[in-house]
Amino acid sequence: MPFNVLAYGATGDGATLDTRAFQAAIDARAESGGGTVYVPAGRYVIGSIFLRDNITLHLDAGATLLASEREDDYPVIRARWEGVERETHAPVIAGSHLQNIAIVGRGTIDGRGAPWWERHRAKTLRYPRPRLISFADCANVLIEGVTLFNSPSWTINPVRCENVTVDKVTIVNPPDSPNTDGINPDSCRNVHISNCRVDVGDDCVTLKSGIECEPPELRAPCDNIAITNCTMVHGHGGVVIGSETSGGIRNVVISNCIFVGTDRGIRLKSRRGRGGIVEDIRVTNIVMQDVLCPFTMNLYYHIGAKGNQDIADKRPHAVDHGTPRFRRIRFSHITARGAHYAAGFLYGLPEMPLEDISFDDVSIAMSPDAIAGEPDMADDVEPMQRAGLFIRNARRLRLRDVEITGQVGPPLIVMDAEDVDISPPIR
Repeated sequence: MPFNVLAYGATGDGATLDTRAFQAAIDARAESGGGTVYVPAGRYVIGSIFLRDNITLHLDAGATLLASEREDDYPVIRARWEGVERETHAPVIAGSHLQNIAIVGRGTIDGRGAPWWERHRAKTLRYPRPRLISFADCANVLIEGVTLFNSPSWTINPVRCENVTVDKVTIVNPPDSPNTDGINPDSCRNVHISNCRVDVGDDCVTLKSGIECEPPELRAPCDNIAITNCTMVHGHGGVVIGSETSGGIRNVVISNCIFVGTDRGIRLKSRRGRGGIVEDIRVTNIVMQDVLCPFTMNLYYHIGAKGNQDIADKRPHAVDHGTPRFRRIRFSHITARGAHYAAGFLYGLPEMPLEDISFDDVSIAMSPDAIAGEPDMADDVEPMQRAGLFIRNARRLRLRDVEITGQVGPPLIVMDAEDVDISPPIR
């Protein structure tokens, strides 16, 4: 039988802090060997709660978890945040070194992030904001069916986890909420993200693997990732890889997705010093509408390093362990309508060109009412408006049946590239 949180003192009245009752139910269920902790309809205010081995948290239809708005209800822990281990507020739902854990049901978790967003903008926070759901070093993780709103920062963030499934989840954070990414697997293996709707204030789904200042033993790759049957709305990117790439990202399939109103569609980003190999990426059967720039690959990403001349320099540098590499990346059967800045922006390094990149059966139509802007975040990149497909520093580039319409100027600009095959020519 499931352990009901009401039997452990939860009130569900939308005002009383129920953290202790939830934790007591989780701990009792774990001590009995594991099983389901049941949350019936009601409104439950909680701070950080920590799952244990073999626990399923089941939120019934009508059950809403309201994240406490008090900073003190989120203890400070050490965890990876933005690529490096540091002190940060614990997530609303957390756990580490666990197996067989799940959050399921038709209930809702409201992160009530507005006070956190304001403190972040005012720069009055001592520690990074809580994530809504984050597990570290766990195996067999399932998040299914729930609806997630107003996360204080990243919404779902597994770190160094294996066998992660996120299915039938709805995530909605305001478009102007800062850094409220949807689903961010970080150095995870064997991840399946499917049948989700993600509408957020930053990237919708992002794959990460740590940064260069983290100890090498913690830089596990992010690999064997499948993202399918999802709708992405309003985010800075539909599906994003990087910019934390130091551990490598590989074996990724993105298929059967719809992007509406995202700044970029498929976005890959890294920079000198970060290192890592991003390889064997397959993107197929995608429809985009009203996206600012459908495709970007940017090895000059400057957030956190704007003005750094080593990163911004367009001349070749020596290749070393900090040189990132993008290779074997395939785009096929993709339609983008109403693009604004450019059909695509692909900018490799002169010392490490983008390698073995192909576009097959790709149709891009620029918006007649396009706005102008920078196609990606890099120093010395001029704003674009209704530009074609821009590619610089590439090797083994294949374009088959690529159509670009409504652009101003040439449909394709290729610079400093070798072994380029275009069939038929793009007109």
